[in-house]
Amino acid sequence: MIASILTLLLVLVPASLSAETLPPPQGKVILTVTGRISNTTAPGRAEFDRSALEALKQHQIRTTSVWTDGVGTFEGPLLCDLLDRVGATGETLSARALNDYAVEIPIEDCRKYPVLLALKRNGRDLHRRDKGPIWIVYPRDDYSELQSEQINTRWVWQLERLEVR
Repeated sequence: MIASILTLLLVLVPASLSAETLPPPQGKVILTVTGRISNTTAPGRAEFDRSALEALKQHQIRTTSVWTDGVGTFEGPLLCDLLDRVGATGETLSARALNDYAVEIPIEDCRKYPVLLALKRNGRDLHRRDKGPIWIVYPRDDYSELQSEQINTRWVWQLERLEVR
């Protein structure tokens, strides 16, 4: 009997320790992550305001895009850092923009490349009128294989939701 209880505790305790309640957003929510995640701000979802995304380690990518002129400097957290923060365990992301544009993104993309959740371009905060507040940006100039129409479809601007599948 005692051995059964101890076995049950050994199974349940690590699972409960791995899940984390993230601090709730204090400002306007600009990104919601759902699906196969273990760390949440509310039941079944992790919500982020701008300051929560800015609290993640910030990175820069200098690259061109098919939507902008010349090389731009994009800044924000890495997509994989966000996925690690929410305890994502899936293989695919369903990314959805404010205008309901949606695309599937293999999570492998951010494991192979430094895919950015850009919050800034050329030192300025991104806003809705200039593809913000969040724009998924690939380092296309650093990897020739990222210069394709398929990858271009994954550059989701005005990103508002990620579902981990």
